[in-house]
Amino acid sequence: MAEIPDFKTLFRLDGKVAVITGGSTGIGYYIAASFMQAGASQVIVTSRKEQGLSEAVNKLNAIPDVPGRASYLVSNISTMEGVEKLTTDLQRVLPDGKLHILVNNAAASWGGSFEEYDDWKVAKTFDVNVRAVFNLTRKLQPYLMKAASKEDPARIIIVSSVGGIVVPHVGQTGAIAYSASKAAAHHLGRNFAMELVPHNITTNIIAPGWFPTRLANPAIEKAGGEEVAGSSNPMGRLGVPEDIAGVAVYLCSRAGRYINGEDISVDGGSRLLNASAANHIAKVRRSSRL
Repeated sequence: MAEIPDFKTLFRLDGKVAVITGGSTGIGYYIAASFMQAGASQVIVTSRKEQGLSEAVNKLNAIPDVPGRASYLVSNISTMEGVEKLTTDLQRVLPDGKLHILVNNAAASWGGSFEEYDDWKVAKTFDVNVRAVFNLTRKLQPYLMKAASKEDPARIIIVSSVGGIVVPHVGQTGAIAYSASKAAAHHLGRNFAMELVPHNITTNIIAPGWFPTRLANPAIEKAGGEEVAGSSNPMGRLGVPEDIAGVAVYLCSRAGRYINGEDISVDGGSRLLNASAANHIAKVRRSSRL
């Protein structure tokens, strides 16, 4: 047949329930807003700070013409106790025990030179970016299994970073522990993809480049600010909310149900740059302005 059945609903999330860690700001918030607008019935955002969560949920519930509702749970998933608490709290807000989407987005990062890097920063980075992803996914697997089917798998997204693929910065502007933790998150996602797919749960990784967010802004400022940092990207700009929103909705909708174990970079191609390519792009861009 020529037509795609039910194409109007191919990129919809109607009736879905999603949990997004670190969902009160930045990329997590962009994903939460996109899920609301794609028809999700319940979007639960989590982080450590209740004030930020409350403000985010108020904004999400003010989005016009959405059928679902946003809510929040305060959690510190950098510890096993925090993971256990969030798991217990979800029992209260998921009366049927079903969770269709888990977005592991919460992250921690510090920059600085390798020689002077504090051990507590290494520990905190891996606790949030790797251990929390492992432990929360393990604990929430029963919720995901209950919502999953062969025709419509439950979905896990790990929000990683292109810093887990390449080494974009070194020295004083480096973030070596962050990059290593995100590389671990990538491979954790591949393992989840194979471990959980027999239970009708798919796992994919989104690797953003620079988006103006609380986590990325210090590095963007060190690079000269948004305009300078954007001009060094092959596409001549930094990421914007819809760049992330489109990928997240795709992966969690019926359109993405056969995608499993993929890394999708959302960086305008910046991870592919080397000095020669960067100079060529800059030269072409300058000549086009003449």
